[in-house]
Amino acid sequence: MPDSNDQPSPASVRDGTVGAWRLLRGNRPLGALFTARIVSYAGDSLSLVALMLHVANTTGQGLAVALLLLVGDFVPSLLSPLTGAISDRFDRKRVMIACELAQCALVLLIALSLPPLPLLLALVAARSIASNIFMPASRSAIPAMVDGKDLETANSAIGFGANAAEAFGPLLAAALLPFLGIRGVLLVDAASFLLSAFVLLATATMPQARDDAEPSSLLAQAKTGLGYIVRTPAIRIISLGFCAVVACNGVDDVALVLLAKDTLRSSDSSVGLLLGAVGIGLLLGYALLGRTATRLSMPALLIGGFFVSSAGNLLTGLAWSVAAAFTVQAVRGLGIAGMDVATNTILQRRVPEGLLGRVFGNLYGAIGIAAATSYVGGGLLLDATDAPTTLIAAGATGILATIVVALALPRALR
Repeated sequence: MPDSNDQPSPASVRDGTVGAWRLLRGNRPLGALFTARIVSYAGDSLSLVALMLHVANTTGQGLAVALLLLVGDFVPSLLSPLTGAISDRFDRKRVMIACELAQCALVLLIALSLPPLPLLLALVAARSIASNIFMPASRSAIPAMVDGKDLETANSAIGFGANAAEAFGPLLAAALLPFLGIRGVLLVDAASFLLSAFVLLATATMPQARDDAEPSSLLAQAKTGLGYIVRTPAIRIISLGFCAVVACNGVDDVALVLLAKDTLRSSDSSVGLLLGAVGIGLLLGYALLGRTATRLSMPALLIGGFFVSSAGNLLTGLAWSVAAAFTVQAVRGLGIAGMDVATNTILQRRVPEGLLGRVFGNLYGAIGIAAATSYVGGGLLLDATDAPTTLIAAGATGILATIVVALALPRALR
């Protein structure tokens, strides 16, 4: 648990809860993690825009850009049992710093060489694997930084910072590219990872206690992590439910483009408006939960988030204008924020500390696979029907998955 000197003062407590920003100011390790995540995620967004432009300009092939996104998102998900096990095996502070330094070196190598596509894809995949090791380590580190009563607030604050960085990163890239070029933007990204590693020095060491019952090899520990999820009803239901909702609704990014252009006959700017609506809702959701989450039931928030996320797509399919679709998608963002905060908090409270990294790694790796499945299946449905039909079908199946979780989870939690 955190040192008493890192806790907010009694004056920062109001109505028995700690505001997100007061918690960050009063808790040095959590504030360092918050800052590091913002810097690192903003750098990720910068480099993604720069690399997509570089690949598009040098190859002229949409397939090459798709491969870049695939190796950055989907391929590391296949290694999630191992990446999660690393954060349960070693000091999480050192794991996070090592990941940031590795990403700094890999992006620096890309920036200096701008290699041909095959080597570029290999370097991007390696950087994404380092990022996938960082993610479960950072989520697993939060319970060691705050009291249990403040987990909801801490998760809301971290989620707000990370999503704000991802949302504004492309805007920063657009501002920097005319002056720095692709190579310069990539160098800025490399510097962001170095800065993140430096900031993380302010976090406390988090060595992992050795369990004599644990196998010694990394592969065996990864297998143990998978087995824990399969054997534990509540964790299994949450994981399957989250993946099911994502598999149903992940196609919305593609469907929204076609909804704006083909169905609503709107402009290119409307496409950007619809795609940004969820991000706005996310930020509002995290900000709201930072003040109110401690008063809410996390299982109820999780199920409510599943429902709002799915119902948002269903109602978007029925939207008669861009303004209506924007409003519904913004509300949908509130639901996604609830899903994220509730999932993280429930897992941090219920999963043994020595297995937390593996559970987070496996869950978010499976979510990545579910999203890829949704892109493929949803794309086929889009080609066979249209955007409104696809969004309605996505939302309806997501609601069905939510109902199954709502029926099964309370009993599993008891």
